[in-house]
Amino acid sequence: MSTQSVVAAVDGSQDSLRALEWALDAARRREALLRVVHVRQYPHWTKAEVLDAGSPDLGADPVIDQARGRLATETVLPAVEYLTLEGAPGALLPEVGETAGLLVLGSRGRGGFASLLLGSNSLAAARDAECPVVVVPRPAQDAEDERVAGTGRPVVVGVNADSPDDATLGFAFAEAALRGARLRIVAAYPWPLQTWMLPGEMPSPDIDQDAVEHETRILAEGFLAPHRGRHAEVVSELEVLPGDAAGHLVEASKDAELVVVGRHRRRLLAPARMMGSVTQAVLLHAVSPVAVIPPSPAEA
Repeated sequence: MSTQSVVAAVDGSQDSLRALEWALDAARRREALLRVVHVRQYPHWTKAEVLDAGSPDLGADPVIDQARGRLATETVLPAVEYLTLEGAPGALLPEVGETAGLLVLGSRGRGGFASLLLGSNSLAAARDAECPVVVVPRPAQDAEDERVAGTGRPVVVGVNADSPDDATLGFAFAEAALRGARLRIVAAYPWPLQTWMLPGEMPSPDIDQDAVEHETRILAEGFLAPHRGRHAEVVSELEVLPGDAAGHLVEASKDAELVVVGRHRRRLLAPARMMGSVTQAVLLHAVSPVAVIPPSPAEA
């Protein structure tokens, strides 16, 4: 049994119940403890938009009762633990993730605006948690796509040939192995190239697109070699594509079980945690669940 738990964040919404289903499957595959966590920001006897200064009775939690009832219908369950916390979900959920192997949330919860594609709590967890975070989106409006595992859908991972991250690639290969899925690796390079010239400067020589693509492929293959050696059972294919990386990954999500993307490292002049524009775009628009992986080595 895995020593690291899979945490499912629930709040009573349909989005969180979909996340619970995904987390249950992940815990089974990992033979890990499933922790069902509800961070209660509002007392259950008031409306969600009404703040209350008093502390609710943590002994009674209808949201946890709902999750417990949902799991009671399962014939095969991993070890399950239920936890109710009181406070701000965007702050407490990343803290819960410090001792977890995986944190799973729905794309939106009960609060906020209906037009939002991604809720603030999911965004905060994906940005701040020390463990990988999986955000499970709402089904497409034109189809109730349950994305049943094991149906031949690949795991998709984006790799930046300029600054690849071993943690992201390692998670993607391990997840593909757990699911018995093939791994589709997308490496995008900017094209057409944009050059900026000052007055009086000469334009640079024409750059051969085939040469840029070849160089990107060589770099990516080098980064992938160690992971392929560790996961020989995973069938992986590298696609080197021109243009916007986020667009390619969002398009790939339409036929994926999971899309895996990395989170930016902290920088000296930008010490706050950042996800990066590609990761945020994928979270907002992907059709499949998205796994956001913190960078390696662990942030100080």
